[in-house]
Amino acid sequence: MIPELSKPSVSMRDRKRVEEIIQSMRRAGPRALQVISDFDMTLTRFAHNGKRCPTSHNILDNSKLISEDCKKSLKELLNMYYPIEIDSSRTVEEKLPHMVEWWTKAHKLLIQQKIRKDLLAQVVKESDAMLREGYKAFFDQLQEQDIPLLIFSAGVGDVLEEVIRQCDVFHSNVRVFSNYMDFDENGILQAFKGQLIHTYNKREGALLNTGHFQELQDRHNVLLLGDSLGDLTMADGVQNVEKVLKIGYLNDKVEERKESYLATYDIVLEKDETMDVPNAVLRHITGGQ
Repeated sequence: MIPELSKPSVSMRDRKRVEEIIQSMRRAGPRALQVISDFDMTLTRFAHNGKRCPTSHNILDNSKLISEDCKKSLKELLNMYYPIEIDSSRTVEEKLPHMVEWWTKAHKLLIQQKIRKDLLAQVVKESDAMLREGYKAFFDQLQEQDIPLLIFSAGVGDVLEEVIRQCDVFHSNVRVFSNYMDFDENGILQAFKGQLIHTYNKREGALLNTGHFQELQDRHNVLLLGDSLGDLTMADGVQNVEKVLKIGYLNDKVEERKESYLATYDIVLEKDETMDVPNAVLRHITGGQ
């Protein structure tokens, strides 16, 4: 049905079920569809030419806006909390307090750096951040079909928006829900806005009381893209949901995590730095070629 699903990087627990969901979504058409995606290491590459690519947090961490002491402290936090985030032997409930702790401490360190808003674009430009191969077709296809793309990210909203903008795909159908910086009147970072978003509390329920939900209420089918088990709840708040197709990027520690990904994601993409499969699925659902 979709040749890309036969790529060596693709694994499925139940291929027949996947094909049934895609066919059902195709019958309902693009007007019934919304796409919900994580950003870091889902829309962006995990690695390029054997070198790790930065997340939106890393772009700041590696930049000239951050002192060496702060870089060291942020690295220590990463080394302490990242193994907990990806530990398949712990439940989400066990991980939650650690994630809140990690993000709160990291944000506090960033605020101390008095980051200037007017330097963010340059820092993104100088970074090694890259969207996955085929990103333009993905974003453009969604815009042409008027399909909303909701990006939920535990990263830094101001930075990831800049990545999308510099790739020239920040179309009008894109909405980002992330941790946004709050700058003072001089354009200096003084706090982060609103509720903290971390790996395990991203969900569309955050939208329940906003206008976005009204425009999405007839879109009962969801294509969900993520790279962590925390991303699986991103569609939990969608009302009257009919079909959800979950595509998971398994970027790291493949052997020890593969079982848990196959048990929860419909399609698992191992060390695949492209948007080939999401693009092919979208083309099929929307009747494109």
